[in-house]
Amino acid sequence: MATTFVKEFMGTNVMAATKATVTSRAVFSTEARKTNTKKVVKKVVRKAGTKKVVAKKKTARRGPQSNFGPNRPLWYPGQPPEWLDGSMIGDRGFDPLGLSKPSEFVQIDLDGLDQNSAKNPAGDVIGRFATGKTEVSEDSLQPYSEVFDINRFRECELIHGRWCMVASLGALVGEAATGVSWVDAGKVQLEGCQYLGVPISFSIGQLVFVEALLMGYIEVARNTELDSEKRCYPGGKFDPFNLATPEDIDNLKLAEIKHSRLAMVAFFIFGAEALFGDNTSPLEAIGF
Repeated sequence: MATTFVKEFMGTNVMAATKATVTSRAVFSTEARKTNTKKVVKKVVRKAGTKKVVAKKKTARRGPQSNFGPNRPLWYPGQPPEWLDGSMIGDRGFDPLGLSKPSEFVQIDLDGLDQNSAKNPAGDVIGRFATGKTEVSEDSLQPYSEVFDINRFRECELIHGRWCMVASLGALVGEAATGVSWVDAGKVQLEGCQYLGVPISFSIGQLVFVEALLMGYIEVARNTELDSEKRCYPGGKFDPFNLATPEDIDNLKLAEIKHSRLAMVAFFIFGAEALFGDNTSPLEAIGF
């Protein structure tokens, strides 16, 4: 019986020890897994944080911060309007007439329409409503949901600026090559003109037809685009040399808007000189 008791006691202890060992191993392995999981999570977080910082540095496309943001150069002394925060390309805080200010609608109560009263006071202002987010609409005659919006103004500014760059260069190069001022180009075309000594066999009707086809395609493509960014910068076939790389895109946009504004001023001077001045030749006006 003693032997049996010892065997049972030792067996019980062995079993208890075995269970304790298994339990401790399980607990240890669980704690180890938790610790390893925490370490892995920390490593993943650190790696993710590192990747995020690196990705942010790689996608930092803007040039010197002096050209963008609140510390940008200003055209008008003092503080810029609050709605011009420097986030838009070419924003120099110049809006003395407040044309780019977000639209606000005023709700006015009914006037005092009492015919028996000697004086009918006007209705008081009972509420003001700000417009929502401006979106591109499918209506080609009104492409934006809000007409007086800075995004629509930017699109118009870019389109007019690009046309003025082409027109200013065309007026100078055309006159330098043919000796005909841009004011007289249409009249000479009716009489049959030459370009670099080579007769141009196109008639006015044919030129108008070709221009209508080209301009019609461009305008249809722009007015059917519902992305405001692509409406202004379509890319693709309009960037055949792939010059607009992600690293330089913002600096190129800034350079374009600067040249666009300069070209608009230049062609305005061309037109004013031809309308009010005695000289219709831009080349002669600059002494070339």
